[in-house]
Amino acid sequence: MNFTEVWQAHDFEQTRQALHARTAADVRRALGRVGSGLGLDDLQALLSPAAVPFLEEMAQLSHRRTVERFGRTMQLFAPLYLTNVCSNVCAYCGFNAHNRIPRRILGDDEIRAEAAVLHARGIQHVLIVTGESAKVGRDYFANALRLLRPDFANLSMEVQPLSQDDYAALAGEGLSGVTVFQETYDPAAYRRFHLSGRKADMPWRLETPDRIGAAGVKKVGLGVLYGLSDWRTDAWFVGLHLRHLERRHWRTRYSISFPRLRPHAGAEIEIVPTSERDLVQAFCAYRLFSREVELTLSTRESPAFRNHAIRLGVNSMSAGARTNPGGYAAGAESLEQFAINDGRSCEEVTAHLRSQGFEPVWKDWDASYDGAALAASA
Repeated sequence: MNFTEVWQAHDFEQTRQALHARTAADVRRALGRVGSGLGLDDLQALLSPAAVPFLEEMAQLSHRRTVERFGRTMQLFAPLYLTNVCSNVCAYCGFNAHNRIPRRILGDDEIRAEAAVLHARGIQHVLIVTGESAKVGRDYFANALRLLRPDFANLSMEVQPLSQDDYAALAGEGLSGVTVFQETYDPAAYRRFHLSGRKADMPWRLETPDRIGAAGVKKVGLGVLYGLSDWRTDAWFVGLHLRHLERRHWRTRYSISFPRLRPHAGAEIEIVPTSERDLVQAFCAYRLFSREVELTLSTRESPAFRNHAIRLGVNSMSAGARTNPGGYAAGAESLEQFAINDGRSCEEVTAHLRSQGFEPVWKDWDASYDGAALAASA
C-alpha cells in the first residue's frame, strides 16, 4: 500500500475531531507506555489539548530519552540556497512564481564561493535548497554535489520532488539525505495554498519519501509548515507518515522539522496560530513516540526559544543561515525565502551550546565510509 492510500484512509476532519476529544486518561495511558513503545493512538493523545497540563512531565521524559539516545550533542548544519527560481504559486512562500523579485541560479563559480565561506566557518553538513523549477533538475543537482563534496562530509537537499531513479543517481554522487515537507496533510488547505505548479499535485508529493527510501538514500526528512491548518492534526499525520516509512524502509534514518510561517514577500495570508508552547508539545510528543527520529529546529525561531529547545528533544539545528542564493559570499543581492529570526553566527550558537554542557557536532559522516561500504559490497 502506498502512502496516498494510507493517508486517504484517515479523513483529516474526522481525525481532528477524534484528537481534540482525547482525555486526560488517554494521556496518562500513553505516558505509562513510553518505555514499551507508543502507537498512533498514543501519539494522538500526546498531541491533544488534554496533554497540555502534562507538558512538564512530557518535557522531562523527552529530555531523558534524547540524552539516552543522542547524548548531550547537537548536530549543526547550514542551508545553501542555489536558486530562488520557482514555477509554483504557493501563497505562503517568498519564491512564489507570481512575486516580482530578482531571480538567480548560481553557477559553478558562485557555488564554489558559497562553499568556501561555509567551509571556512567549520561547517561540514550542508543542506542544498532550491525553488521548484524545470530550469534546475537532476543534472544541475549532480553537478552541485560534485562541486561541494570535496569540502563537506554530509550533503543533503531540500528541492522539488524527483523520481526514484533521480534520487538513486544523486545518492551515487554523494547525496546523504533529502528533506521534503508535505506543508499540510489537510486536503482542503493544501488546495487553498498551492494554486498552481507541480506542487499542486498532492499525491506526487505525498509519495516522495517512499521514492527516496526506495532509492537507498540514507536519511529522509519530514515535516509540515505550521500555520496552514490545525497543527495538532497535521503533526499526527507526520507521525502516521513516519510509521509507514519506518516499516517499508527500515534501513533509512528519519528526521522531523518544525517550520512555522515567517514573514515573506508577497501578499499576507490568514494563518492558524501555532505558539511556542505548541511546538514544545510537538517536540516532546514525537520524542516519546520515537526514540530514534531526529528532531530539527531552524533559524525561523528566536534565539531564546532555540536555546530552550535544546533540552526538549531537539538534537539538530541550523546555524549562521542565509536563505537567499549567494547570501554567504555576495550578501543580500537576491530575495530571501523567509525572514530569519535567529541571526546568530555559528560561533555564537556553538558557544551557547557549550555553556549549557552540550557538544556541537559539525561532522557525523565521512565520504570514506561510502567507499568502505562500496568496497565491502563488491
